[in-house]
Amino acid sequence: MSTEAPRLIRSIRLLDAAEERIKTEFTAPPAPEKAMKTPALLELAQEFQPFAIVLTNNSPLKGKDVEALPECVKLVSTVSVGLDHLDIPALHARGIAVSNTPNVLTDCNADLSMMLILAACRRAAEYYTLMKKGWHHGLGMGGMLGHRVTGKRLGIVGMGRIGQAVAKRARGFDMTILYHNRSRLCAAEEAGATYFEKLEDMLPHCDVLTLHMPGSPSAPPIMNTQTFSLLPKGSVFVNAARGSLVDEDALIAALESGHLFGAGLDVYRQEPNPNPKLTALPNIFMTPHAGSATIETRTAMCMLALDNVEALAKGLPMPSPVTA
Repeated sequence: MSTEAPRLIRSIRLLDAAEERIKTEFTAPPAPEKAMKTPALLELAQEFQPFAIVLTNNSPLKGKDVEALPECVKLVSTVSVGLDHLDIPALHARGIAVSNTPNVLTDCNADLSMMLILAACRRAAEYYTLMKKGWHHGLGMGGMLGHRVTGKRLGIVGMGRIGQAVAKRARGFDMTILYHNRSRLCAAEEAGATYFEKLEDMLPHCDVLTLHMPGSPSAPPIMNTQTFSLLPKGSVFVNAARGSLVDEDALIAALESGHLFGAGLDVYRQEPNPNPKLTALPNIFMTPHAGSATIETRTAMCMLALDNVEALAKGLPMPSPVTA
């Protein structure tokens, strides 16, 4: 019986702590110098014959990619919560397990969402641009005024782990919490928030709207011309969930017309090349899909991905399997 450590390949160099663990607990080729695209990853899989593949959304596995995986592959462990880049039914049909890395990034995503709310309300992008140009002139009493965040009404679409964590932070700013979710939370989880069964009923009451739900490229966006029009004039829109949830042309129109005061975005329909009409707008604060981008969270994500490999290799339940 072989005593070789589980064989794995990864599509990208992981954080240092995870790379050190790979050296001691797994059999693996050297870490790639740059993120591997799917064809290169499939070629390496054929050459190295791994038990598991650790990857990110830079290396999607869809359709014929799944068919091309060698028989030895028993697990695809993605270092992400989102699964848009994986054909889950096709992987499961081949008897390949899938795992992801939920929970460990809840706090950092909520922190970034709160940053987007503050930055969009207080015109951070415009202030930063002004200062980088040297400032040069004082602002009048009514110059470049933003909106106070304290006491505003915050609408949350998707009240899962991250949505609830955002609500917890927003309460520190005395914000009134409204939410729309597939189902109503229990009283303890609501913590005084007001539930709206229909999104359209909640939108007119939101000074700030933030999205925290899964997205699908094949589904119509929930934020479109109609839903944006239901928000109060001068409201703020934030999205740190999925770019596919938003009709960006409708968002641009709402920002250009002044119906929306501003927006804070971390995700886009076209990544990593967002719509240039979006990036040209002065009243958007933008980050590059960086919700989990802290040392602590990315390390925890890498370690959880490896925990899943270790567990399956030992015949134990994985900490975070994807079951459907």
